[in-house]
Amino acid sequence: RRVLAADGSLFVLLDQREVHYVKVLLDALFGRACFRNELIWAYDYGARTKKRWPPKHDNILVYLKDRANYVFNVDDVREPYNPNTLATFKASPKAGFGKVPDLERGKVPEDWWYFPVVARLHNERTGYPTQKPEALMQRIILASSNKNDLVADFFCGSGTTALVAAKNGR
Repeated sequence: RRVLAADGSLFVLLDQREVHYVKVLLDALFGRACFRNELIWAYDYGARTKKRWPPKHDNILVYLKDRANYVFNVDDVREPYNPNTLATFKASPKAGFGKVPDLERGKVPEDWWYFPVVARLHNERTGYPTQKPEALMQRIILASSNKNDLVADFFCGSGTTALVAAKNGR
């Protein structure tokens, strides 16, 4: 918290075994009011099991240094609407209860994101066992920082965060 910029945010990616413990600690450190979101990174990869629901997501906790002053570049992370949604709005003027979104501009992603894991055959693969996809890191970086901002990844791992930050002028 001490090293975050005044308008900075912290993203902590965890699996279901640890997320609840870490959230309690971050609430104590940042204050519950500075908790902004819990994002879900969904993927389909890895072992299948018949003894429990297979875990196919990680949790991303988002905390702000100052809940009144933070970066959220919503237009930098918009995505196209689902084709079914587009068809619904074309078919009926009553869709959306008369409120038609700007279908060309796209929508703000929900709090669950599907990005495939970086598998052995992907071009971006570095060999680091818990490497995150560049697309996942790009969404986080574009939404929560501006050009020339400093982006830090204190665990660094595969270097994906640094690579994506540099590609985007951070």
